[in-house]
Amino acid sequence: MGFPLLSLIVFTPVAGAAVLMFLRRDDAVRWTALGVTILDLALCVAMLASFDTTTHEMQFTERRPWVPALGITYALGIDGISALFVFLTALLGWICVLASWAAIDRKVKEFMVSLLVMQALMLGVFCALDLFLFYVFWEAMLIPMYLIIGVWGGDGRVYAAFKFFLYTLAGSLLFLIGVIVLYFHGGETFDILALTAQDLPFQVQSWLFFAFLVAFAVKVPMVPVHTWLPDAHVQAPTAGSIILAGVLLKMGAYGFLRFSLPMLPQASVHYSTLMLALSALAIVYGGLLALAQDDLKKLVAYSSISHMGFVTLGIFALNLRGLEGGILQMFNHGVTTGALFLFVGLIYERTHTRSMAEYGGLMKAAPVYTAFLALFVLSAMALPGTNSFVGELLVLSGGFAADLAIGATAVLGALLGAAYLLGMYRKVALGPASVARFSIRDVNAREMAAILPLAAFVLWVGLYPKPFLDIIDASAKHLLMQVHGEGSGQ
Repeated sequence: MGFPLLSLIVFTPVAGAAVLMFLRRDDAVRWTALGVTILDLALCVAMLASFDTTTHEMQFTERRPWVPALGITYALGIDGISALFVFLTALLGWICVLASWAAIDRKVKEFMVSLLVMQALMLGVFCALDLFLFYVFWEAMLIPMYLIIGVWGGDGRVYAAFKFFLYTLAGSLLFLIGVIVLYFHGGETFDILALTAQDLPFQVQSWLFFAFLVAFAVKVPMVPVHTWLPDAHVQAPTAGSIILAGVLLKMGAYGFLRFSLPMLPQASVHYSTLMLALSALAIVYGGLLALAQDDLKKLVAYSSISHMGFVTLGIFALNLRGLEGGILQMFNHGVTTGALFLFVGLIYERTHTRSMAEYGGLMKAAPVYTAFLALFVLSAMALPGTNSFVGELLVLSGGFAADLAIGATAVLGALLGAAYLLGMYRKVALGPASVARFSIRDVNAREMAAILPLAAFVLWVGLYPKPFLDIIDASAKHLLMQVHGEGSGQ
């Protein structure tokens, strides 16, 4: 209808950040940031309500000339692959504001501005239909994330922030080279849809595939370029960890879906076995690392490596069950792991320790907290009835269809997940009561407001996943047609 809904979704947080600059009182800053993020979520709900699940075509598209001489346009649009992630970004945005309400007590205005700008840039990544515009959003989001870790993080925040920045920047430089190669081989255009329609030689596809692989693998992160993640998570404030786990890790997997598979179909098919092997390695290796942790935040961080391994496994199984499971699991991981980092932050604010050995007896001290923690632990374990079960079942089904050995390895990773998650819950909630922690308070109304929406999605997707799979289905089928239609001849 010509209404710029996606521009409103992307730039509402920027407008909110501009308003925050003129506010002086911290309370006013917090409430304004919360109002802006809730407004952005409402726009995303309106977008999903109007989303046509019967087509794979881009919807709510906007196109305006930007740099015509170079073929650069301001182009936005979403399909079934990106729609859920736009919504997820907005959902976690206001939860991050609530999670930071009491935890951030210095430079509150600067923190909320960074948070809102970060949200806008992440939304831009999922909506961009111009490769140059995508790269601008992709690179710019490093800056507010660097500040969130480096200014408001823990004692080792400077090291963690530099490591995060250098790893992701190194990958992005290869991505930039790949963008330039695509530009000249694709008819000197940055239009993502036009580039997808190009038939590049296999040698060019292979080179671009590995250039993109490094850039996207760092973001996922895949083994062995994962070492920045635990440092960043441990040092980041709670909101930073929620953003990292909930949205930033999805950027790499989204890159595979938006660029590697449709633009490089022959290379994607040719190197799918390599990607499946790397995914299985991440699943098992991340699980083993999580099993060895006593630091609660490190455990959840390493579990993300394992869970994102399921996502890439589903994507490169290159069949419908695996692909839909991988995309759905990206959304599920954002909800569940974002919630787990929220719970780590809540208990750290009360105890100022992340050692699981010191959390014994929380069930008696904070029964509501431990009850909801149990729900999210069961979700992370992919228990039937929770959101992750649906996604993981589809991924494993697709993985077994692609390669029996890879599927069996992924099952081992799932068993490791049950071991470290149940072990963690036993130590935290059911262990011997710790006198020093016995008097901590349970969750309050503000914290419940952040918890309940995430709990609702755990149960909604787990018990009735059809609306979410309907959003994904048409675009996933079209993507597989692009891959196998052009890649089957290799």
